Amino acid sequence: MIEALKDNTLVDKVGGRFKLCALIQRRLQQLLDGERPLIDRGGRSDLELVIEEIRRDLITLELNPEGSDESAYESEALL
Repeated sequence: MIEALKDNTLVDKVGGRFKLCALIQRRLQQLLDGERPLIDRGGRSDLELVIEEIRRDLITLELNPEGSDESAYESEALL
């Protein structure tokens, strides 16, 4: 899992390091708040789950269109 963070594939996929960090942080918080994972846990940690969800394009981080400082988390499973 950490290997996925060593190259820039995920960074490029989400549009930069800041966005990647924001997406990981928001999704981790959702998991801690009781949201269900979008993939089978398979003995993985929450961080490993989030990285895999990003790698599979199951979650994205998009800026709020109203220009607010808030970002919106989107999940294909929640749409």
